[in-house]
Formats: sequence, C-alpha cells, structure tokens
Amino acid sequence: MFILGFAGCIGALRENTFLLKFFSVFLGIIFFLELTAGVLAFVFKDWIKDQLYFFINNNIRAYRDDIDLQNLIDFTQEYWQCCGAFGADDWNLNIYFNCTDSNASRERCGVPFSCCTKDPAEDVINTQCGYDARQKPEVDQQIVIYTKGCVPQFEKWLQDNLTIVAGIFIGIALLQSRHICELCLDKGIETNGDGEMAQWLRVLDALPEDQGSIPCPHHDS
Repeated sequence: MFILGFAGCIGALRENTFLLKFFSVFLGIIFFLELTAGVLAFVFKDWIKDQLYFFINNNIRAYRDDIDLQNLIDFTQEYWQCCGAFGADDWNLNIYFNCTDSNASRERCGVPFSCCTKDPAEDVINTQCGYDARQKPEVDQQIVIYTKGCVPQFEKWLQDNLTIVAGIFIGIALLQSRHICELCLDKGIETNGDGEMAQWLRVLDALPEDQGSIPCPHHDS
C-alpha cells in the first residue's frame, strides 16, 4: 500500500503517466478484490464460520506450545468476553485443561485466565482464576468465567455493528472508485488534448514558412 500510494503521489506531482497508470490499475485491482471478498464472505459465511471454529480449536490444542498463539487466544477471549470456540468445554481439547482422570496438571478442568470475568476493582491479573472452573455447576461458572463461545460472540458483534462495518467498506469503495474515475477522466482529457495539438501541428506544417511563422513584435528605438 505504501508503494502504491507513493507511486500515485509522485505520478501526480511529476505528471508521470506511467506511475499514474500503475496507480490506477492496481487501485482497480484492489477495488475488485475487495468487492469479490465481500460477495464471497456473504455467500460462504457458513464455511467461514467453520474455518474460524477449526482455527480457534487448533490454537486451543497448541495453547501452551506456542507463545504467539497463546497471546492471540488470550487477547481474543478477553476482547470478545468469550471462552473457547463455542463454549468453555472446548478447553477439553488441551492436554493441560482437559477433565480426564489421567490429567495430573493443576489446570485440570479449568480454563486460562483470559476466560475469567474481570473485576474492575482488581488491578493485578489473577492467572489462577480459572483453576477448577469447569468442575462447578454451570450457574456458578457464569459468575467466574465467560461461558459463551468466541464464534457466537463474533457473530453477535458483526450483527450489532453491521451498519458501521458496511458503511466503512462502502466508504472505502466509493473513495477508490472516485480516484479511478478521476484518473480515467484525466487520461481522457490528456488523450483528447494530445489529439488536438497534433491536428494544429499538422496544419502549421502545411502552411508556407512565411505564413506559418509568427512575427515577433519589436519596438522602435
């Protein structure tokens, strides 16, 4: 995007047709890709939902194995106030948090701290707040941890903010289409202008030298 913006800026300042063509073509490609992505997201929304489910569950399995995935899951659960893909029991997929009798981990039948409901009065994060959380009845679980899954929470957020999200995408699309139209219009004017100039040059070349020349004004001394 930086290179594209740089090309458009320099092309406009220097009136470089190659850079302006490069900018307009790639801007059109980006606009087409955004439009295609929007249509595909609507048509294949169930497939996207399944992919999000598999993505979260795969990251749950590798929660303690990759610090980057761990931070991603913690951020997602804290931001969306959710736990697991479709619920807290999805953490049974992790070898440290599952509720099997063979699991000797202290985190057995628990959830990460990012699943815990937050007390505004607490400044220090209690990383052990999710211990044994899923051994409690569901009514008691709702007091200490988030019980809703991240996939439903994400869907709810999209529905609640659909107007804002759609407005942002439409605004970006209109801005891009405006730039494309302006560049096409400028190119048309430039092409027409070159054609008219060529016609005038041919007319001047056809005139005799004494008629085609323009006398220079002079002042009497």
